[in-house]
Amino acid sequence: MSDVPIIRDPSVVPTKYWHKLDDGRVQCDVCPRECKLHEGQRGLCFVRGCLDGQIVLTTYGRSSGFVIDPIEKKPLNHFLPGTPVFSFGTAGCNLACKFCQNWDMSKSREMDTLADQASPEAIARVAEETGCRSVAYTYNDPVIFLEYAVDVAKACHERDIKSVAVTAGYISPGAREDFFAHMDAANVDLKGFTEKFYHKICGGHLQPVLDTLVYLKHETDVWFETTTLLIPGENDSEEEIDEMTRWVVENLGPDVPMHFTAFHPDYKMLDHPPTPPETLIRAREIALRNGVQYAYTGNVHDKAGQSTWCPNCGGLVIERDWYVLGEWHLDAEGHCAHCGHPIAGVFDPQPGHWGPRRQVVRMS
Repeated sequence: MSDVPIIRDPSVVPTKYWHKLDDGRVQCDVCPRECKLHEGQRGLCFVRGCLDGQIVLTTYGRSSGFVIDPIEKKPLNHFLPGTPVFSFGTAGCNLACKFCQNWDMSKSREMDTLADQASPEAIARVAEETGCRSVAYTYNDPVIFLEYAVDVAKACHERDIKSVAVTAGYISPGAREDFFAHMDAANVDLKGFTEKFYHKICGGHLQPVLDTLVYLKHETDVWFETTTLLIPGENDSEEEIDEMTRWVVENLGPDVPMHFTAFHPDYKMLDHPPTPPETLIRAREIALRNGVQYAYTGNVHDKAGQSTWCPNCGGLVIERDWYVLGEWHLDAEGHCAHCGHPIAGVFDPQPGHWGPRRQVVRMS
């Protein structure tokens, strides 16, 4: 909790996921932290706080910046490959990951870092004008700016633009249903597979994330993929990866893509070495052995580990070299062109050609 005062301005808006406690405090119900706040206090995320006896969002319409990225950078390999995605985040986060690689935004306590402002309608319009097929809520977790993200998603859907959540999945029932009802795709960080890791390294708990993944699979039509950043000595053991991938196949099914990405020293974990490429390759092998049909490596140069292979015939379906697509062997119906096996995902008849570009957009 923080006692930094909430300043009234147009970016402060009421929310609905909260309730009053008998002791006069107000509990925020958007995520499992359940922050219990006195008047004027902010939650751990810093962007939700108590004002006039209710929980408000303090960053509505404010962003740390807007960028057009390749969709593969989210990472999503089975959702409109090759297309550009209009990406933005705000400030703050509801987890406290010691390895955070966007810590300058997610751990920000300076609201002046939110230098760009835009209404939901303006974001949808600019996304359309720049040829983006989707908008991504990313860099920090959209769960904490749920109201803004949902309004942007609504405006985008009016222009046939998809919405993508890049999230840790740390969200409570009720808010979970409302949030994902407006999302078309998601990448969920499955940060590890032990309660110890989540508690010690992330300041949270594992079970709510697993609940979100099960909910997405069995209660929604949201296309989703998972990402695990493998940190040497913390969550990279073969035993943990074996248990995680078995759980995914048993509870989510074999066709949910899993990404294993490389850690680099950052934020509060500068004393850990970078992840060896061999660790990622081994994690991918374990996943495939346990029945995961689409397993990928990330943050390293590995064409084989980043390309999509048919789980039926083993043929190359989509070749990737970092964010550049090469050979494309997917027919117009989303089937392997070699054997006709359906490839799980959301695909256009032809791939996009955005490539590795990163384009900054100034809304103001």
